[in-house]
Amino acid sequence: MKPQFCNSTEHGISRRRVLGSIGGTAAGLGLGALGGIVQPAVGEQLQKNEKQVLLLWLDGGMSQLESWDPKPDTRFGGPYRSIATSIPGVQISELMPKTAKLMHHLATVRTMKTEDPNHSSGVPKILRGHPKNRGVVYPFWGSAVARLMGPMSSGLPPYLWVKPGNGGFISKYSGFLGAQYGALALGDGKPPTNLVRPDSISERTATERRELQQLFNKRYALHRRQGNNEANSYVYDVAEKLMQNQKLFDESTLPAKDRERYGTHDFGRHTLLARNLLEAGVRFVQVTSYGWDTHGDNFNAHSSRVPKVDQVYASLIEDLIDRGMMDNVLVVMMAEFGRTPRINGSVGRDHWPNAWSLSMAGTGINKGIVVGETLADGTDVKTEPYDIGSMFHTWYHALGINSKHAEFMNGTQPLPIAHDDMHPVKELLS
Repeated sequence: MKPQFCNSTEHGISRRRVLGSIGGTAAGLGLGALGGIVQPAVGEQLQKNEKQVLLLWLDGGMSQLESWDPKPDTRFGGPYRSIATSIPGVQISELMPKTAKLMHHLATVRTMKTEDPNHSSGVPKILRGHPKNRGVVYPFWGSAVARLMGPMSSGLPPYLWVKPGNGGFISKYSGFLGAQYGALALGDGKPPTNLVRPDSISERTATERRELQQLFNKRYALHRRQGNNEANSYVYDVAEKLMQNQKLFDESTLPAKDRERYGTHDFGRHTLLARNLLEAGVRFVQVTSYGWDTHGDNFNAHSSRVPKVDQVYASLIEDLIDRGMMDNVLVVMMAEFGRTPRINGSVGRDHWPNAWSLSMAGTGINKGIVVGETLADGTDVKTEPYDIGSMFHTWYHALGINSKHAEFMNGTQPLPIAHDDMHPVKELLS
């Protein structure tokens, strides 16, 4: 399927393009857009927090019936069996045998009930937490976390997106927060082009140029809005920091056994890179897997794709445990909705926001819990439904952010960071 996040105008990143796009966008947006800040006292405390987020995004919608919430031997169940997991009495699809053995480390929600069945509008609603409409464009979750918590002590960009296809700096995902908090997309897991300093420029010359640029920035800032200058300076800082960490993107330095465990497919390669980015000190990493919109041939598609997710997710959880990172990293795997229980004439499943599942693990999250139950045929939720706003409250609390009190400031306008009428799901929080 065609990626839902981007279009041709967002591609083709280079260091110069990043500098031009952020600088130009910053100047064009002005103080109103770049004034999106969290309350200073709260922000200062949050930025000392070294917790991180990894979002595994299955674009198009993985079927809950072929993964987290199987309904074998029912009219909509499909051909796959369910298997026992490491949580007594809990079963998931036979397509996920490796994850089944690690369920005691995970938390699963089976009663997601959201309102939008469309990709184009459903994706941004989910990734923004679908807050109340206040006449502003809210940031995607990665941008929100980047602004609330800032970069980590590593100084690496706080919001990186690893994806198939082309890369680019996607400033629009930051909404009212301003261009600085957009996503730096690493197309096919590769760093921005022009990242290697030309041989004709010595290290001394590069340092002198940087010092001169900083001097110009200070002079520029004397008579201009602070936000414009911060956005302009930010891209130079990002480029310099990435230049110092180029080895992160060299797959040849990775142990062969790791590459084999995660898989040589895109999702495996990109998630392995994401693990390394977390270890290096990136605050928020998103990894996207495309191709889940299975309106036709759903069962063959899932028999090919779900085992890759199983392989990747299990390897990742094992690594985070072995490296002692589970106490600091929040992992979330989800999509914009699930798939219909009813099987269509093309042997496919269509879009289904009425009753779908997602998974999470790591910092602040209860282990070995399954929240909610759907009807026997999977057509609707049986127990309490949860919208994405409740998940955002839950995830913010897991990260140490009190989502009922923390606010963004859009100029002089205070804005809640998650839907006002929703609350954290207490069962999910440790």
